[in-house]
Amino acid sequence: MEIEQTGLKDCIIIKPRVFEDPRGYFFESFNLNTFEEKTGQSGRFVQDNQSFSSYGVIRGLHAQSGEFAQAKLVRVLKGEVLDVAVDIRPDSPTYGKHISVKLSAENKLQLYVPRGFLHGFSVLSETAEFFYKCDNFYNKSSEVGVMYNDQNLNIDWLIPAGKEAISDKDLILNSFSSL
Repeated sequence: MEIEQTGLKDCIIIKPRVFEDPRGYFFESFNLNTFEEKTGQSGRFVQDNQSFSSYGVIRGLHAQSGEFAQAKLVRVLKGEVLDVAVDIRPDSPTYGKHISVKLSAENKLQLYVPRGFLHGFSVLSETAEFFYKCDNFYNKSSEVGVMYNDQNLNIDWLIPAGKEAISDKDLILNSFSSL
């Protein structure tokens, strides 16, 4: 596994070692010992989530706060997404900054999103299956979120205006300045 820094402290891209031959491919998507050794992060994940979405869907920006904050290890099983992480740790030198990375079934990249980050993604392919591991259990009352199109963040989701598909829940999220 190779680690690539993103410019946001602790938020990293993981590129697995893929073994390909005429039959197909094999790769180890997660190994606790390797993950902790290479990243310096805890790999104690307790919950796996998976979603299926169609082109133009934007999910996010979401996080959990307090004792229910979550780190996530995310990847795409089918299709392609633009994955976005926003640093909301008040004492961080990259507070308010975000990164965007294309994750796909083809490139097999994973993004580690630490606790204290908002997270979201947009679907760039016809459909996408998105998978993520969480290091803490979901708690509805600890949810926080920011509008996907917040002007302070200025995120380009790579979806043309009018083609976005946003949940009712995500359409009423707060602004970044209200965090």
